Amino acid sequence: MQEKTIPKCKILGVEVAAVNMGIVLCFIKRNLKKLQGKYICVSNVHTTIMSYDSWEYQKIQNGAVLALPDGKPLSIVCRKRGFKETARVTGPDLMKEIFECSKENGYTHYFYGSTLETLVSLEKELKLKYDLFIAGMYSPPFRKLTKEEDQRVIDNINLAHADFIWVGLGAPKQEQWMYEHRNLVNGLMIGVGAGFDYFAGNIKRAPMWMQKCSLEWVYRLWQEPRRLFKRYLITNTKFLWLIARGK
Repeated sequence: MQEKTIPKCKILGVEVAAVNMGIVLCFIKRNLKKLQGKYICVSNVHTTIMSYDSWEYQKIQNGAVLALPDGKPLSIVCRKRGFKETARVTGPDLMKEIFECSKENGYTHYFYGSTLETLVSLEKELKLKYDLFIAGMYSPPFRKLTKEEDQRVIDNINLAHADFIWVGLGAPKQEQWMYEHRNLVNGLMIGVGAGFDYFAGNIKRAPMWMQKCSLEWVYRLWQEPRRLFKRYLITNTKFLWLIARGK
């Protein structure tokens, strides 16, 4: 499946890929070499509202080769608008699927983001569970890199020759980083938010029944109430209001 054949559903200005996991995996496997230097966003209600409020961020989302319906509300809207095959594709689920088929396909991986402690745990868990070939890891400082530092990062990533560059900086930083480094790194960048923490064992995902009922956000809110309460209260309410108006 080629990029131009991927159906897209515009939701609040974001061209959400109307796909499911099977379609995404097929697309990546068939086009991996052509996707070097490009990036994939995993979009949810929060990032969609940020895109609605910011033309610059919307441009970044729409500059992705795919903006996946990570949030189940996005997949529901896609289906209601005629894209019947659409299903939720979360960052952690996509990571798991690709990790599981990496050995047989010879895929290599680079991880950019999070803390050194998390990366150490992540490397241990991934090698133990998936026998994953990790070409490199880097925990950036909590500040903007200088041009010289950034160039060293680019050089190190390219010397690693990784097929996948997983970016775990959280939104909107990870999308901004991928956009700024498009066509500069030799690998497919995928922004996965809290994916590093899930696979490192720092946090747990919601039970499957909650995921299927669009309640994973409740579980995340329970885990981090101080950080997420305002985000969910404002963005979820605004999203529902705008969709009800036909946006």
